[in-house]
Amino acid sequence: MTDVRPPTAQSTGRASGNRWTLIAVCIGTFMLLVDLTIVQVALPTIQRHLHASFTDLQWVIDAYALALAALILAWGSISDRFGRKRVFVAGLAVFTASSMLCGLAQSISMLIWSRALQGIGGAAMFATGLALIAQDFQGPARGRAIAAWAATVGGAVAVGPLVGGMLTSGVGWRWIFIVNAPIGAVAIWLSLTRMRNQMDPGATRLDSFGLVSFAAAMFLLELGLIRGNALGWTSGPIVAMFAGSAVALVAFVLVELRQARPMFDLSLLRNSGFIGVSVGTFAIGGGMFALLPYLTLYLQNDLGYSPFQGGLRLLPLTVLAFLVPFVLRGPVQTLPPGVVLGGGLAISAGGIAALLAIGPSSDWVVLVPGMVLSGLGVGIANPAIARVGLGVVPAERSGMASGMSNTFRIAGLATGVAALGAIFQQRITSSLATSFGAQGAALGRAVSSAGIRAAAHGQPKIADAAYVAFVSGLRTILVIGAVAVALGAVLAAALVRSRDFHRPVAHVSPIETTPHVATEVL
Repeated sequence: MTDVRPPTAQSTGRASGNRWTLIAVCIGTFMLLVDLTIVQVALPTIQRHLHASFTDLQWVIDAYALALAALILAWGSISDRFGRKRVFVAGLAVFTASSMLCGLAQSISMLIWSRALQGIGGAAMFATGLALIAQDFQGPARGRAIAAWAATVGGAVAVGPLVGGMLTSGVGWRWIFIVNAPIGAVAIWLSLTRMRNQMDPGATRLDSFGLVSFAAAMFLLELGLIRGNALGWTSGPIVAMFAGSAVALVAFVLVELRQARPMFDLSLLRNSGFIGVSVGTFAIGGGMFALLPYLTLYLQNDLGYSPFQGGLRLLPLTVLAFLVPFVLRGPVQTLPPGVVLGGGLAISAGGIAALLAIGPSSDWVVLVPGMVLSGLGVGIANPAIARVGLGVVPAERSGMASGMSNTFRIAGLATGVAALGAIFQQRITSSLATSFGAQGAALGRAVSSAGIRAAAHGQPKIADAAYVAFVSGLRTILVIGAVAVALGAVLAAALVRSRDFHRPVAHVSPIETTPHVATEVL
């Protein structure tokens, strides 16, 4: 098919960029991130309809997150070689088709494998989104486009439970997946007809060994973290997974050192700005967004709200995460990038700390101050992550930069959910073992997965102890999340410096006949 390329900002003399690219990218980003959380509220219904075990339900979430974390960087590198539009459209097609398979699944196994396919397509979209924005927007227009993309990221993860609750309660759990089909079709049409394909002229071959070794390292690491609590952290399979991940990571480094055009340019590790934004991105994923599933469990399973009511009570965080990138875009761009990123993370850490006001007798309103601060911080940090992540690499390697930035984001989220989940369950089990002895372990698993009411079976003594244990576990992981994000704030503020950014350099795009200037992201 002929590649339709609308006029660029350079050729028209305007700096507005291609709004259709932005719309398509934001649609794709919203879909893939909403699907990280939208399924959570439907799990009890899925369990009944497909006769699934608790382990099966874990895999419904984990199969998607694993594919995302393992393949984002690989797709970013492939997009530099074959073109960002092509990879983005391919990802949209896979994601849309697999969403239909999820909605039509007649067994839990089919649903799990379809979720893994969703993750493969989602990784392709997430890897190329920022690079597509970077290629079509310059100057102040790029700042506005990144603000829109960041608002999409901030709102999508948090709004998932609300949307999932509405669809599950209204038309059934299958529609949380089927609804992606018409939306994905629109995004595919926009991308094919309104988006141009651009690639890195220096990417003449694929880094195949790098792709395989990095994907293996990420897969084994996340799989070990996810399964460690169930199998035992010192068990043979878990030790083998972590050892295999380490071996694959060493192999990846050795391979990249020998590549003329590596998938991951290891020289970036000498760039303090790259290290700072990577640590900050991982911290907000693992310390902030990874807490949302547990807040959802608290609102629904412990306070007794329906999926829709629970989603509504997350709106103080959701709305601010969406609006702040637009409202504060002008003022924050006048500040040093490290100050903006570090400040946003610090506000988020303060918001998580404020959530510690919860107690065994608390109502949901005690969460509001913490959610407001967290939403404000996320709204400030997300655009800064995008601008810094793109700004510390040459423009022609924006596919790699986009892939790396989003790899750290999703890896942080997947690692945080797994690690915090292990600590959360252990804390609940330990608390209940004090009151119920040997029964505490089984009761702890029931409380952490199914909630207080389901575990108590109408027994007030168990319900009271379970509620205290659940709140204790939640407070523990809130402390860990606040510390993680605060450390990310300190390192980001200290390491991200303006001198680490690439200044304008002339280069020729493989799809243009005249040179243009790749302007700095900030």
